[in-house]
Amino acid sequence: MKIFVSSAAIALALCPAPVLAAGVIDNVNGVALDANGRIVRFGALMIDDDGKVEKLIEGRYKEPEYKRPKKRKKGEPWPEPPKGLAFKLDAGGKTLIPGLIDAHGHVMGYGLSLITLDLSDTTSLAQAQDKIRAYVAANPGRKWIIGTGWNQEQWGLGRFPTAADLDAAVSDIPVWLERVDGHAGWANSAAIRAAGITGATKAPAGGRIEMAGGKPAGVFVDRAMDLMQKVVPPPAPKDRDLALEKAQRALLSMGITGIADMGTSIEDWQAFRRSADRGALRVRIMSYAMGLDNMVLIAGPEPTPWLYDDHLRMGGIKLLLDGALGSRGAWLKADYADAPGQRGLRMIPDTQLRNIMSRAAMDNFQVAMHAIGDAANGEALDAIQELAETYKGDRRWRIEHAQIIDPADLPRFGPLGVIASMQPVHEASDWRMATARLGEARLAGTYAWKTMLDNRVPLAFGSDVPVESPNPFPGIAVAMSREDAKGQPVGGWMPQQRVSFQAALDGFTRQAAYAGFAEKKFGSLVPGQRADFLLIDRDISTAQPADIRKTQVLETWIGGKRVYVKGQ
Repeated sequence: MKIFVSSAAIALALCPAPVLAAGVIDNVNGVALDANGRIVRFGALMIDDDGKVEKLIEGRYKEPEYKRPKKRKKGEPWPEPPKGLAFKLDAGGKTLIPGLIDAHGHVMGYGLSLITLDLSDTTSLAQAQDKIRAYVAANPGRKWIIGTGWNQEQWGLGRFPTAADLDAAVSDIPVWLERVDGHAGWANSAAIRAAGITGATKAPAGGRIEMAGGKPAGVFVDRAMDLMQKVVPPPAPKDRDLALEKAQRALLSMGITGIADMGTSIEDWQAFRRSADRGALRVRIMSYAMGLDNMVLIAGPEPTPWLYDDHLRMGGIKLLLDGALGSRGAWLKADYADAPGQRGLRMIPDTQLRNIMSRAAMDNFQVAMHAIGDAANGEALDAIQELAETYKGDRRWRIEHAQIIDPADLPRFGPLGVIASMQPVHEASDWRMATARLGEARLAGTYAWKTMLDNRVPLAFGSDVPVESPNPFPGIAVAMSREDAKGQPVGGWMPQQRVSFQAALDGFTRQAAYAGFAEKKFGSLVPGQRADFLLIDRDISTAQPADIRKTQVLETWIGGKRVYVKGQ
């Protein structure tokens, strides 16, 4: 993929110059959480010289009065008057909340989706084919067509798309399109030929090649994607720089001030560093390496310190235990209800998993494991239980997604100190599919947010962007309602798993920071933390979930500096 962009273009993309720190945001309807996760309300926020929260003021800000003392001790100077503010902003009664944190996303994947072909808005195969044709016509001379976002479930296709379906759109140029969840890829015949894949090609462990008539049908699931990706041209560094800048602008416009990047490669990390070196990294990134090789290559013998005024740190490793539900790669204890004989894909054998976890834990890296199916979640819990005997202390083992869990395994999270890193929007997107994949009798442990809280499990919320939109407000609404954007099902799917507004906000702020060992840096507007906050157009603490979905971010501030203004 070649996307040419000048450094001047990137510079123009940056937000207006931020205001100085050391000031006050006055006349706000302040809604935040204290150190214990309880709602606090305030009328003004004071920011110190370092861009940190100095204090929350219950009412309006009042200028301190200075009265010169009548007397002083002999030889002592007169006391200095109170230090003036660098700025004072009257917010006009707008609602101020903490900056929101996405506990699980893919920053570079999101950015690249914004500069390549994106099929996430297509609702039929025919519409996707039309969009592919239009993209090829608008981008002549490309040696490969790269894209993301297709979803056969959203198309109502009832099957995977095929190479022939893609050939009907473009046949003379290799095309490689990743599924919306990143766990399957769709290739046309030209791409399959370029990769040298034939009917005799064997899928690697943890992968599956969809076949038809003894030949590759066009879709490659999980590790089988590697067969294609080895010949797909990688993005150039300047493409990554542009992608990161576009991702940041989009995240800031939606109120995301921090994100856990799950699966950072050395190329991603270098893009983060280049951005920070030129002062353009505004979003805070908690980085988890894509496997051991990247962990050692990037961080070396131990997690990195916080860099660039708490904007970047690599503190952990991301491991894939299974695939995704949509591609039937999620590893289940019993057969898929809609595909007898299939139980998904196990990515890492148990001994190898424990060895990798031990290698990371002995150097104090945090371990985060992608586990969607109930078999994968059970395996993750078994491994944690075994290794916790050796690796003591504050480990904060993480299970990413934790979507389908055997009810017998739900009580194990709390005693093992496991963080459930979950994405509310997945439930809204998947509830029909989950029912079809599992059957009604096996749904008791699916997307079980309230059960996690009842079991005193830290619950961190995110989006899995670009699988879903990173907009956190629909995530908050879904967490509270268990309803999708159309209000379905009425009253919520498995409504006993709904959580309160307080818990939903906590999951996108304080707990998301805690999940990344960042709770002393940011995530709550408590004194001493970075002043990361939003001004929004409504009071989400009193709004109904359907209205929370519509929330607009008016301003985003990070470290006491304004980094986004709506319309600018």
